[in-house]
Amino acid sequence: MNRKELDPESSPQAAFGARVRSSREARGWKQEDLAERMGYSSTHISAVETGRKMPTLRFSRSADRTFGTGDTADTFERQWREIRHGSLLEGFPQYVGHEGRAVEIRLYEIGIVPGLLQTPEYARVLADSAVRRGAITPEQADERVSFLAERQAALVRPRPPMMLVVMDESCIRRRVGGDEVMGTQLDRLVQFAEQPNTVLHIAPFDIGERRPFDLPMNLLTLSDLSVIAYAESQMRGHLERETTAVLPQLTAYHQLQAEALPQAASVTMINEARKGTP
Repeated sequence: MNRKELDPESSPQAAFGARVRSSREARGWKQEDLAERMGYSSTHISAVETGRKMPTLRFSRSADRTFGTGDTADTFERQWREIRHGSLLEGFPQYVGHEGRAVEIRLYEIGIVPGLLQTPEYARVLADSAVRRGAITPEQADERVSFLAERQAALVRPRPPMMLVVMDESCIRRRVGGDEVMGTQLDRLVQFAEQPNTVLHIAPFDIGERRPFDLPMNLLTLSDLSVIAYAESQMRGHLERETTAVLPQLTAYHQLQAEALPQAASVTMINEARKGTP
């Protein structure tokens, strides 16, 4: 029987299909066996596995029931949402897949609070603003908010990842959603800093030219201690796995932490920014 080899790194759709195939083969099932269990034809299963057919919400939920992944952090439905989310930049779905399994997460953000630390209200304001600008549809806005909630939920596990976050001072000075939304968001940041597996720094404006990054940067340490990097421009994202390219970014992140305020001073700055909000 001819077998079409598929590179799971070539696209989110290919990664979904490759995962279905590997999950099926790990159980010793043929495509006909999986088709019977999921309520699809073997032709449909083949088309999804080889990336010729887009999975659907119904298909992904059926896969979760069949493979027993419905109660895990890495469900087929979650992977489907990553594919469907039209506003995701290239490389981001793959990044999110690693994010949910990382043992250490380092984030640097400019201008807005990092997504993993956003309150639902703050995230909703940003999504609705994108709708008003015509950048995304209302449906995509709903998907964006729910997708972020799923990413945050995936980090709540028996052994949560260590999270190190550096935020440019602009993240707490830029008012998003008015006093009530911003006040609640700043409270959330203080609560985040109190967790045993988190470190929070503010990079103040006065570090000036010593700031090593001009764009947001995400660095993940995986269970095998390898490190991957993800960065975005306005138009595209890029996931980097090559050690020679990632290590300089890790070095720059350490330099950024050295220039940023200590956590206690960072919390003091956040509380000062909180003053004047109800």
